[in-house]
Amino acid sequence: MKFGIERLLEDASLRAPLAGRRVALTAHPASVTRDLTHALDALTALSDVNVTAAFGPQHGMRGDKQDNMIESADYADPLHGVPVFSLYGEVRRPTGQMMSTFDVVLIDLQDLGCRIYTFITTLLYMLEAAAAHGKEVWVLDRPNPAGRPIEGLSLRAGWESFVGAGPMPMRHGLTLGELGGWFIDHFKLDVAYRVIAMEGYAPDAAPGYGWPVGARTWVNPSPNAPNLWMARAYAGTVMLEGCTLSEGRGTTRPLELFGAPDIDARAVIGEMRALAPDWLKGCVLRECWFEPTFHKHAKTLCNGVQIHVEDPAHYDHYAFKPWRLQALAFKAIRRLCPGYELWRDFPYEYAFGKLPIDVINGSPLLREWVDDSNAAPGDLDALAQADEQAWAETRARHLLYS
Repeated sequence: MKFGIERLLEDASLRAPLAGRRVALTAHPASVTRDLTHALDALTALSDVNVTAAFGPQHGMRGDKQDNMIESADYADPLHGVPVFSLYGEVRRPTGQMMSTFDVVLIDLQDLGCRIYTFITTLLYMLEAAAAHGKEVWVLDRPNPAGRPIEGLSLRAGWESFVGAGPMPMRHGLTLGELGGWFIDHFKLDVAYRVIAMEGYAPDAAPGYGWPVGARTWVNPSPNAPNLWMARAYAGTVMLEGCTLSEGRGTTRPLELFGAPDIDARAVIGEMRALAPDWLKGCVLRECWFEPTFHKHAKTLCNGVQIHVEDPAHYDHYAFKPWRLQALAFKAIRRLCPGYELWRDFPYEYAFGKLPIDVINGSPLLREWVDDSNAAPGDLDALAQADEQAWAETRARHLLYS
């Protein structure tokens, strides 16, 4: 299997259109080749590519910023001398001055296949800026580690944000290159766009379902994305950022578990099984204890639940529904403890005046379902299924891989 960066490096004919043009790179720590050479180092080593600038998304080009809303500064790369502009600092959209430093931007970002992961919003903002300034965008494609399944409510109009680039479900099932095509189509962008596609990408093949398990090294695309298992659970566990439960930040398994000092995890699992056992298929839930070293409930013992999707004997890629599973956990806690203070209230990713759980979901619908004592799993299922079916039809024409 070859990623887009490797095909570009190995095939001079693919690079030919870059001759005599100024090239920028948008990348992060996971933007590496098979031998773990960073894309910026690999591209600047080529005699026929003139790299004049680079861009870093959320968490920075180096991936050193641990949490959300921790901004990165611009700097000059100490080895190659090119300016590295932050797209998560004073600005999140590239400025005209930044756009003036290149003719073509190569985007080599490892995504997680979830609407809320901000690298896809950075792609949209770059496409919009390129359309406005007459620049060209190439995506050096990489696998979607969450695979092709679709799940979750679609973002509603008026709920767009840095974690909600457009009306897609939480788990979109596209690669970054495919998403770029959808963005251009949906937002009617007039921009020169090219995808350097992968070779050998098989998103329906076990055991990795698109991620080449055993053949490629996993490098964290963001500090709390440490492995494939987290990527599989993320479309559900990311919702924990909008609630008072810990998502495991400050532990060695962030976004694979949830808990708090004052919940009974065993009772929560039991209530989840009683409410909607079909929503728990494809994985194993295990009661656990953990003490975060930082972030929510730091240095406090928490009772929680770990979501296990690493064992092929227990993991079912198409049965596993992380968004429904996490929604069900919220519902179980609400039923067990009706007055539990579940939802956080703070400016989440610069969205002011809205509850974070609603910003994350792209509407209040999930929160309202959790808080409505008369709402059943079938009610949320009906809403989500309509959105999922509509998205499956919409995305079909943008698929680049069978």
